[in-house]
Amino acid sequence: MYGWIWRHLPGNVWVKALISLALMLLVVYVLFQYVFPWAEPLLPFNDVTVDNQ
Repeated sequence: MYGWIWRHLPGNVWVKALISLALMLLVVYVLFQYVFPWAEPLLPFNDVTVDNQ
């Protein structure tokens, strides 16, 4: 998959590297802003099994 993306990006190696970095930052931004907040209530992080002793 990464090879396919690399081959289809325009420009030389430096331009491709810059575009790849921008794409990675975009993916991280979308994950933190939209995906993780949406999924957080569905995950069992608050379901603990330790008693208060």
